[in-house]
Amino acid sequence: MARADRGRRGWWLRWLRPIPALLVWSAVAAAPEVTGGAAAGGHVRGDPGVDAQRAGVRLRIRTEAGDIDVFIDTVRAPVTAANFLRYVDGGSYGAGAFHRTVRPDNQPDDTVKIEVIQASRRRGTTGYAAIPLERTSETGLKHVDGALSMARAGPDTATSDFFICIGAQPSLDFGGARNPDGQGFAVFGRVVRGMDVVRRIQASPAESQRLTPRIGIVSIERISGVTPRRPYPRVRG
Repeated sequence: MARADRGRRGWWLRWLRPIPALLVWSAVAAAPEVTGGAAAGGHVRGDPGVDAQRAGVRLRIRTEAGDIDVFIDTVRAPVTAANFLRYVDGGSYGAGAFHRTVRPDNQPDDTVKIEVIQASRRRGTTGYAAIPLERTSETGLKHVDGALSMARAGPDTATSDFFICIGAQPSLDFGGARNPDGQGFAVFGRVVRGMDVVRRIQASPAESQRLTPRIGIVSIERISGVTPRRPYPRVRG
């Protein structure tokens, strides 16, 4: 009788035994995916900040002074990023140059001083129409140390010249006082490696703000990232 009772009790124990394994499997299936591992600074997939990084593009700017690796934010500054990348993909910056350095000692007439280096594409390459200004108040991207931003005259006039910030430059953000119109400049990326090269370029010999000689850009090439989909009309200039 005892043996029969044990048999009757055993059927539901045998039925319950797989449940813990099923619960574990369900928890694993529902858990967010982590990439890279904790030791490598792994990130949870689905995090908006991480998704923005995954969707961006990493480039290497090879210069006569050394290499600078940059991250281009195609999510938060899509128009500015796509504009820059079409010049990159067209090889327009190869044989271009960093031609301008702005330091505390070479802007005597400016009340609001900044620290940047500015670059331009190769002379004679194809130009494109100016793009709309993506203000920092809209993108959330600020002129922090190492920020990449587009040079411009008035709003909506940026084409291919870009600059890199040395130190935080809040006067270049929307509402800043560097430009009288207060609209700021369009940040679209940031240096992730090579700020020592940026500082070396900034400290190079210059006449006023003109680097002498210019620091040549050997090439700007993709390391990783997506290809922009947005089409733009081509113009000469």
